[in-house]
Amino acid sequence: MKTWLITGASSGLGLEMTRVLLARGDRVVACARRVVPFAGLEQQHGQRLRVAQFDLTDTTALRREIDAAFAAFGHVEVVVSNAGYGLFGAAEEVSDEQIERQLSTNLTASIQLVRAVLPHLRAQGGGRLLQVSSEGGQVAYPNFSLYHASKWGIEGFLESVAQEVAPFGIEVLIAEPGPTQTGFGAGLDHASPMEVYEATPAGELRRAIADGSLAIKGDAARSVAAMIDAVDAARMPRRLALGSTAFDNIQRVLQARLGELLPQRQVAYGADQG
Repeated sequence: MKTWLITGASSGLGLEMTRVLLARGDRVVACARRVVPFAGLEQQHGQRLRVAQFDLTDTTALRREIDAAFAAFGHVEVVVSNAGYGLFGAAEEVSDEQIERQLSTNLTASIQLVRAVLPHLRAQGGGRLLQVSSEGGQVAYPNFSLYHASKWGIEGFLESVAQEVAPFGIEVLIAEPGPTQTGFGAGLDHASPMEVYEATPAGELRRAIADGSLAIKGDAARSVAAMIDAVDAARMPRRLALGSTAFDNIQRVLQARLGELLPQRQVAYGADQG
């Protein structure tokens, strides 16, 4: 039996993961702003489920609840950073308030979660961190510039942290789902559109989402199962692409970047000191 701490556990991938883990006999600390979805689970699974209600962007509350969770269960093997939301709109369209909310929720709060759990994981001799990112942590689309800023940011942060904490037996996995049926699209925070962008790629993607023509191939249950399997494995990967869309798009952009980099070798080396 493992103990998992999951943020954003009241919906989407977080709720699915909570249900699956409890059903197989594990313990879960479910962190969320809303506790309504957990009533039936609490009745069914009793003390194996601990619900922590707080806003992840409240760092004081975050640290308090993390400390309480580790004190209550004594040992947490896996911390899942899953909370987040999407902001949709061209960079010029989004408001200052929307930018602040996007970055404070997806980036700063995720950073503070990691900082809050690291002392506990070190003290217990190790553990695993699972960051639910997105193919948007390596791929970029118009109208998602601020969302991408948060996902590329948290992935860079964790690449560095993984090197810092490896000596303490702490491992990091970054999951990168493609478009998945989780209600993410319905929950998008939309900026006020500007007419000047209607005939641009930003406008085209806006219409594709509005008319439902954007293909969503990912399955939430299968994605969660793949993440759990990866965490359970003796050798955990650093990154995990989930869904054919994610795999194909990440492969495409990585190959394109390498194709741009390799011809620059002579120029790059020429910038060294003589």
